[in-house]
Amino acid sequence: MRLASGAARAIEEAARPGWQARLTLGFERRGERTLLASCEHLGPLRVQKALYPEGPAVCQAIVLHPPGGIAGGDGLEIMLTAAAGAHAQLTTPGAGKWYRSGGRRARQSLHVRVDGQAIVEWLPQETIVFDGAEAELQTRVELAAGASYCGWEILCLGRTAAGERFAQGRLDLSTRIEQSGRPLWIERGSLRGGSPWLAAAAGLGGLPVSGTLLLAGRPVEPEWLAACR
Repeated sequence: MRLASGAARAIEEAARPGWQARLTLGFERRGERTLLASCEHLGPLRVQKALYPEGPAVCQAIVLHPPGGIAGGDGLEIMLTAAAGAHAQLTTPGAGKWYRSGGRRARQSLHVRVDGQAIVEWLPQETIVFDGAEAELQTRVELAAGASYCGWEILCLGRTAAGERFAQGRLDLSTRIEQSGRPLWIERGSLRGGSPWLAAAAGLGGLPVSGTLLLAGRPVEPEWLAACR
C-alpha cells in the first residue's frame, strides 16, 4: 500500500528522534579581562571562541546551532554563569527558526546565574516561528545582589516574506527573573496559531513581529531610558 506524500511525511517526522543538546558556559573576571573560563557541550550547540569587540572587559560569545533550526522533538538547554565582576554578552549568528513540528513539541530552556557586580547580556537574533510549529521557550534568571541582566526576545510569527501566517501550532513562553531569591519579573504566555487574539486590538493587532527588552538588577539610568525611547 502506498501512502500519500503528506501522510508519509508525517510518519517520517514522528519517527525522527529529535536533537537533544546542552551548552554550559562559565565566565570569570581576571584582572581587567572577562574570560570564557569553562565551556561544556553535548549535541549540536557550540561556542567557537571568545570575542572582544568592545575591549577586554566584555567577553562576547556567539552560540551556534549547526542544524540551523529547531524541529519537533528537539530539546535545547543553555546554562550561563557569570562569576563576580564578569561581563558576558551572548548572541547568535542568525535567526532562530522553529519549524513545523508535525505535532511534536520542541523546547528551549535558558538558565542564567549572575553573581555580584556581574553582567550578562542575552541578545539573540530574532526567533521565527513557522506555521505549524509547536514550540516552548523557557527563561530563568537568578541574580545576586548588585548583578545585572539584559535580555530580549524578538518574535516573528510566520514567514511573512513568503506570505505565511501563524495559522496553526502553538508557542508557549515562560520568563522568570529573581534577585536574591525575590521575584522581579514573572511572565507566562501562550500564542495559538489562528487565534483571534493575534488580530485583536488588545492582542497583537495583526502585527506578526513583536519584541520584549528586559533590564533587571539595577536602577535604570535616565539617559538609558531616554535612549531606548
